[in-house]
Amino acid sequence: MTLTRRGFTAGLAAGLTAPYIIGSARAQGGGTIKIGMCAPITGPAAEAGKYATGGAKLAVEAINKAGGILGKQIELIIEDDQTTNPGIVLAFSKLAANPEIVGFLGSIRSTQVHAMAPDVMKLGKPVMFGGTDPNLTKLGNPWLFRFRPNDSYSGRVIAEYGVKNLDKKKWAVLHSTDAFGTAGGKALTEALGPLGATVALDQGYANQSQDFTPVVLAIKQSGADILGSYFTFENDLGIFARQLRQLGVNIPWVGSPSIVNVTALKLAGPALYGTYGVADYAEDSSEASKAFGKAYRDAYKVAPDNQSSWPYDAINVLATAIKNAGSTDPQKIREAILTVKKYPGAEGEYNFDKNGDGLHGYNIVKNEKGNIVFDKHIEFDN
Repeated sequence: MTLTRRGFTAGLAAGLTAPYIIGSARAQGGGTIKIGMCAPITGPAAEAGKYATGGAKLAVEAINKAGGILGKQIELIIEDDQTTNPGIVLAFSKLAANPEIVGFLGSIRSTQVHAMAPDVMKLGKPVMFGGTDPNLTKLGNPWLFRFRPNDSYSGRVIAEYGVKNLDKKKWAVLHSTDAFGTAGGKALTEALGPLGATVALDQGYANQSQDFTPVVLAIKQSGADILGSYFTFENDLGIFARQLRQLGVNIPWVGSPSIVNVTALKLAGPALYGTYGVADYAEDSSEASKAFGKAYRDAYKVAPDNQSSWPYDAINVLATAIKNAGSTDPQKIREAILTVKKYPGAEGEYNFDKNGDGLHGYNIVKNEKGNIVFDKHIEFDN
C-alpha cells in the first residue's frame, strides 16, 4: 500500500479544530445522536490520533449520508486525551458531563483504558476501546467493549508464526513495562513454551525512552535467533528499530500491531524492512477491509492502519446496536452490542462474547520495502 502523507493533514483539518465536533448536521426537527470520543490530539501519539479521528469521521459521514439512525444524524464530539492517563480521565469526564452523549470511544492504549475504567463503571454507558490487554474485559465492567483482538491471541499468533513458519526457537521478548506491554510479553512467553521454544531474554523498557542502546546490546548478547516485541508508542519503536539495525542486529522480528502502523513505518523506514507483524487490520484480508481501505484513501489520500480501522468499526457497530435496540437507553444498547454476530468490519468479523470481546484472531503481515503485505489469518475459537 502507498504510504504517502500528501494531503492528509489538510483532509482532517476541519475535523480537528476546536471544539472537535464532527458530523454535526442536524436532522429535521430531531436533534442528533451524540457520541463522544477521547483521542490524542496532542502529545506523542498526536499523529496516530489523526488516523483515529479520521476513521471515526469516515463512519459518521457514511451513516449520516445514508439517513442516520432512528431518524437522527450522528454528532461526534472529540476531546483531547493528550496521550496521557490523566489526560484521558479528564477528557472522559468532560464528555461524560454531557447527558446527551449515548456512547463513547476510548483509547487504543490499554494503560489509558485502565485509567478511565473506574469512571466508565460509574457512568454506566457503553465505551468502545482498542486496548489489547486481556485483563480489560475481565474487570467485571459491563460497559467496556473491545474492537481489536486481545493479546492472548496476539501472543499465540506471534509464537506460532515464529516457531512454525520461521523455524526459530530461541527468543528475545521485548516489551513496554506498561499494562499493554507487560500483558503482551507475558502472553507471548506463555505461548512459546508449549511450542518447544525458549526465552533467551525477557526485556522490559520504559515508554518514551530516547536511547535503546542497552536494550539492543542485551538482545545481541542473548544469542536469540528471533525477536518478538510489544511496543506501545510508535516513536519508541522507530528509535529502537534504527538503533537495532545500526548495531548490527538482523535476526527475524515479529512484532505487535504497532510495528505496521503507518506512523512507525514513517519513523523507522528501511529499519523495518523484512519484519513481520500481527495486524488486526490488513487491507487484503477481507472484502470489508478492502472497502474500508479504498474509502479511507479516497477521503484522505493516505493508506489507513489499525489506528483508523477500529474507530471506524466501533462507530458502525455502535450505530447498528442503537438501530437494533430501537433506543438510546444505555442498557438496551449494551445488550444489542452483545448480540452482534458475524458483523463484517474493517478489522475482521465481529462476534461479541459475554466479556465484550468482538474479535478472536489476527492477521500476519510482512513489511516488503515499506509495503505491508498480507500473509495469513489465524483464528481461535477461545
